[in-house]
Amino acid sequence: MTMLDDRTTAAAWPTAYPQGYAVVDVETTGLARDDRIVSAAVYRLDAQGNVEDHWYTLVNPERDPGPVWIHGLTSDLLEGAPLFPEIAAEFSARLDGRVLVAHNALFDWSMIAREYARAERTAPVRQRLCTIALAKELSLPLPNHKLESLAAHYGVVQQRAHNALDDARVLAEAFRPSLHTAAERNVRLPLLECRPLTEWVSTPAPAARIGHQVSYHANGWRPSRKRPPCPYPNPGRYEADKPLKQGMRVAFSGDTSIDRELLEDRTVEAGLHVATSVSRLTSLLVTNDPDAATSKTVKAKSFATPIVDEAAFTQLLRDVAPADG
Repeated sequence: MTMLDDRTTAAAWPTAYPQGYAVVDVETTGLARDDRIVSAAVYRLDAQGNVEDHWYTLVNPERDPGPVWIHGLTSDLLEGAPLFPEIAAEFSARLDGRVLVAHNALFDWSMIAREYARAERTAPVRQRLCTIALAKELSLPLPNHKLESLAAHYGVVQQRAHNALDDARVLAEAFRPSLHTAAERNVRLPLLECRPLTEWVSTPAPAARIGHQVSYHANGWRPSRKRPPCPYPNPGRYEADKPLKQGMRVAFSGDTSIDRELLEDRTVEAGLHVATSVSRLTSLLVTNDPDAATSKTVKAKSFATPIVDEAAFTQLLRDVAPADG
């Protein structure tokens, strides 16, 4: 891969590119609308992607920390951490005037915007850049869209996956060569507008029934959109005790605790196909209520399509096997 020489970067740099970036990673209590940030990290970069400084903080979520087995942050560790309103000013100073960069930037931006809205403040972010979208724009030969794959492509070593500071460091190191490649090719960066939330109404979670996960998706604010076709062939049905494989057709039915579109985003990013209906070609149906007489569950049972609940599916998403070469 050819890179711009650092001595000529300033002269050759596209004038339309941003003047600075804030590479961000947040760890959270979960993925739903009412989940909270438990840690945040920001690497500030200059116009050419060089690191200026970095910052990290724990955040007391004022609730159960959620998937401790993922982020490693227990209630004891978070008990003495500052509340989000107490770190909002410093966070703002790190973001101000910069493009927010994150891996699956919609998720990080959504969590940050909600925290600011709860604190009756507005995040000083006007644009975001998703490194997944940039990798696609550059046609990088990645097996999937996981951060570890992007890092491996550029030889960046991950030390503590799902640690906000290390994930932000890894992303900053992988973003710089991506940015230089884009500049060399004069590629238009996939910048999207950030629309801050201006108000927040807390909605207490309804009591969960055994075997049922509550849903917040009705309060979502994302527009629906048509998704691109899955680039991988359908390898067939999911088999219990085996990993999902890229190209599998996954359908969803009923309420989910994770915002539905966010869950579908993660499904697509893993290389799976989101199916809007169930047919004989469907690899898997995800539902928290398999006994509901919905058209999808009825069809899935008639076709003997495998059915798993949301919790099992999100675990499977963490290790999706690559498509057959």
